[in-house]
Amino acid sequence: MIADDQVLSIEQVSHIDDYKLKLVFNDQSSQVVDFKPFLSKSLNPLIRKYLAPEEFAKFEVDGGDLEWNDYDLCFPIADLYENRI
Repeated sequence: MIADDQVLSIEQVSHIDDYKLKLVFNDQSSQVVDFKPFLSKSLNPLIRKYLAPEEFAKFEVDGGDLEWNDYDLCFPIADLYENRI
């Protein structure tokens, strides 16, 4: 559990399978998040482009945030922490 005065951040990301990433947070908890339902439901071509495996694989952790292509795609850390995307 993260302390009230601690800012939640992502420390490590591992590509598990297809569109699933294992996220390790700074409180040492982890979450496996499947991004495929979100990407598949989107009608926005700028989001749907991440259904291409080579585009999805370009994720990075920047300052504790999970992002793709210089914040072209990103998610609130609290949502990732609770696996609500």
